[in-house]
Formats: sequence, structure tokens, C-alpha cells
Amino acid sequence: MKQGIHPESYRFVVFKDMSNGTTFLSRSTAPSKETITWEDGNEYPVIKLEISNTSHPFYTGKNVLVDTAGRIDKFNKRYAKKA
Repeated sequence: MKQGIHPESYRFVVFKDMSNGTTFLSRSTAPSKETITWEDGNEYPVIKLEISNTSHPFYTGKNVLVDTAGRIDKFNKRYAKKA
């Protein structure tokens, strides 16, 4: 690896999924002004996420195909094989 191109300021950060409240501790260089007290009693910077693996439809198995205004039916009707 090249020397001098990787950040030196890795620190422990708590990531919080705002859609379901799940939190996890990891290392990051992302800046944050807010802090949170973690399970071990220490205070860590917190990064708020809109979606994580605990709330993403692909990872939770709740992947739903939403048919808006019958678009799939319109497509199938228009491009169906003629018998």
C-alpha cells in the first residue's frame, strides 16, 4: 500500500439507524459533533444513518415489489408475445 494516503484519525464511533433505533459500535474517521453513552459506559461520537442492514428491505427479507398505477400490467400488455 502507498504510504501517507490513509487517514490516521480512526476512532470508535457509534452508528445509529434512525428508522428502527439500532446502534452498533465501529471505527471510523467520519466527523460528528454529537455524542452518545454506549453500553460500556464510555461516551462516543454518534453518526446517524437513515438506513442500515437492520432496516434495508433487501437484508430483512421484506423486499416488496410495489406496482404503482399498474405499470407492470401496462408493460406486459404492450410487450406481450403475440400468439
